[in-house]
Amino acid sequence: PSSPIYGMPILNVQDAEQVIVVKRGMATGFAGIENELFYLDKTSMLFGDAKSVLSQVVTEVKGL
Repeated sequence: PSSPIYGMPILNVQDAEQVIVVKRGMATGFAGIENELFYLDKTSMLFGDAKSVLSQVVTEVKGL
């Protein structure tokens, strides 16, 4: 309970073939902990505000 990330949900992304992370930048987050996921070969980083970026992705996918 003393960890700053205690109680945060855990996603089993190690089982995924491809991971896409939407984040404003590479800085550490609230807990100040470096995320190893960002450096895996199967991880793609999509930088920007999540709401804006995902709205653009949805628009592009609908246009396919």
